[in-house]
Amino acid sequence: MRHRPVADVSELPTYGFGSKSPIWWGTLSFVALEGTGFALAIGAYLYLAHQAPSWPIAPPQHDIRAATILTILLLVSAVPNHLLDQWAKRQDLRKVRIGLVVMSLFGVAPLIVRIFEFQALTVLWDANAYGSVVWFLLGLHTTHLLTDAGDTIVLAVLMFTRHARTGRRFSDVSDNAFYWYFVVASWLPIYLLLYWVQ
Repeated sequence: MRHRPVADVSELPTYGFGSKSPIWWGTLSFVALEGTGFALAIGAYLYLAHQAPSWPIAPPQHDIRAATILTILLLVSAVPNHLLDQWAKRQDLRKVRIGLVVMSLFGVAPLIVRIFEFQALTVLWDANAYGSVVWFLLGLHTTHLLTDAGDTIVLAVLMFTRHARTGRRFSDVSDNAFYWYFVVASWLPIYLLLYWVQ
């Protein structure tokens, strides 16, 4: 018995941008999962704050300079990130290379500032519930900064090799830019909660 194909899909593109890419949907699912993790961590903070007779427990106000500098860096990084996404969708290799180098620097700079932010904390992670949840929230976001910085640096290196000749790599750059927005957006409620609302 002979089988006839229902449709010939050999002419379909092997990659796409945004919702046309399976990787984008994977990234969106990853963002939803990690966003839930951030929401649970913030919920734990608010629960502990509600249960404690006084909050924050004991320590004086943290020095917020490092956290504020980090916040400004992340907000400013949204501009080159947006440009990089547009250049990737146009498959402009020269501009994508420049954009990836810039975003690699924007990926590393907050990690350096985060070191000073940890040093500015007035409570240790094991001092009490307040210290534990503050260090957990900062550690959780630091993990996201580290993984995205690593991903961006790897993409930057790949775009300076023969792998840059495939359109799929431009789609990867666009997906990475999409994820960076999440890294920036996930920090803002944590910053407000830890340093302004308490």
